[in-house]
Amino acid sequence: MTQPFDLLIIGGGINGVGIARDASGRKLSVLLVEQDDLAAHTSSASTKLIHGGLRYLEYYEFRLVREALMERERLLGIAPHIIWPLEFVLPQGPESRSSWRIRAGLFLYDHLAPRSRLPASRAVHFGPHPAVNVLKQAYTKGFTYADCWVEDSRLVALNALAAAEQGAKILTRTQLLSARPENQLWSAQLLDKKTGQQETVHARALINAAGPWVGTVLSQELGIKTEKTVRKVKGSHIIVPRLYEGDYAFILQNPDHRIIFTIPYEYAYTLIGTTDIPYDGDPAEVHITAEETTYLCESVSRYFQTPVHPDNVVRSYAGVRPLYDDHAANASAVTRDYVLDMEGGGDTPPLLSVFGGKITTYRRLAEHALSLLQPVLGHPNDRRSWTADVPLPGGDIPAGDFAAFVRTLSAEYPFLPAHLAYRLARAYGTRTRKILGNARQMMDLGQDFGAGLTQAEVDYLITQEWARQPEDILWRRSKMALHAPEDTAKKLETYLHSLESSEKIRQGGDTAES
Repeated sequence: MTQPFDLLIIGGGINGVGIARDASGRKLSVLLVEQDDLAAHTSSASTKLIHGGLRYLEYYEFRLVREALMERERLLGIAPHIIWPLEFVLPQGPESRSSWRIRAGLFLYDHLAPRSRLPASRAVHFGPHPAVNVLKQAYTKGFTYADCWVEDSRLVALNALAAAEQGAKILTRTQLLSARPENQLWSAQLLDKKTGQQETVHARALINAAGPWVGTVLSQELGIKTEKTVRKVKGSHIIVPRLYEGDYAFILQNPDHRIIFTIPYEYAYTLIGTTDIPYDGDPAEVHITAEETTYLCESVSRYFQTPVHPDNVVRSYAGVRPLYDDHAANASAVTRDYVLDMEGGGDTPPLLSVFGGKITTYRRLAEHALSLLQPVLGHPNDRRSWTADVPLPGGDIPAGDFAAFVRTLSAEYPFLPAHLAYRLARAYGTRTRKILGNARQMMDLGQDFGAGLTQAEVDYLITQEWARQPEDILWRRSKMALHAPEDTAKKLETYLHSLESSEKIRQGGDTAES
């Protein structure tokens, strides 16, 4: 039998890769398997915010909000290329919560955790503030506060890359068929979905971070019955042509007490979401409904001078949030906190199942998971809580000054169009130099697949970030699907097929060779 891994992690969403990064940095041997692509489901279907969760205060989730606010500062520090501050405008109207209630909530939001990078909230009148040009005349005042934007699926890819660079093995498009305890180890059967080959691996501990499939993995793949379950809640978003100028977002309060965000998105668009609807179907088959689209359009049209119609939508997406089932009557009231359920120990190999959670607190979740696992594994705690201050790949930007870094990059590669230099810097940070290398003109970067997506960038995504299909590249590693010509996907498919045919991409999801 080959040497067992310390940890076998099931699930390539944010929680799985976060645990993989933390564990591999603590000198644990890690194997992570994901049945599809990294961030293929929930972790690429968020509202793309690193935030404390202002509305969670209504449900007295003070610990969760405090932890999330602390993480907001930390994540902004370790990933300034994919995370940046964003101002939120909260208009006050007849259907809004009372002013005193909002003031109290914002006061708590400002003071529940130390805050050094973001400004405090404030009351504003729409006149000096440019929101006056967007909102209907009935909305004359409100509040502003700050949270952060994140490229969610890139956050997943960068955590996976950080884990791999510290020795973790990441297998995408690899399915767990079954796992059973055997001689104080987990014996797991894996299926390479590309080749159809099966493999048996062993691990000292198993982590079930399968997101909306966590209950399915327990009952089917592991054969374990448990009363702990996830409550699947669908969240849907729409993307429309940009509704207003300015780098600020709106948080809009609806008569049903739900809130909707409108967020500047990919230069030319506005992102609108999200809904909260109970969902019982297959998480891999989730889609927005016409009713949800109408709800989101009507929510924005209630506030904005220019109405939004369903036929304005250029793209939509939906995801299933695997919330821990606390039996709340209202889907919007279900806790966003996470629960870690530990079983085994002694003669039985440990199993840790992750229920719930939110993208903002993934790093703390990973720390908590390791604090439970290391004592059981008998692994020395010679390195703890290290992830808070170590930049994610590309995040080692001097002083975290992104604007200065873009200027430096443009000076180093003067042939790059300004918009391309900015996009690459946002996506890859200091790793952009690995893509550009010694290039001195655009043609040095190889084939242009459209809208500035070059062969050099595609090769990097294949060799470093497990991209295998056009959708991986155009939607999850980037949002080029919104900008590229219609034939880009076909060109990519042809190129990727040529690499597979020449065996330049290894099978099984391992890092490729070019």
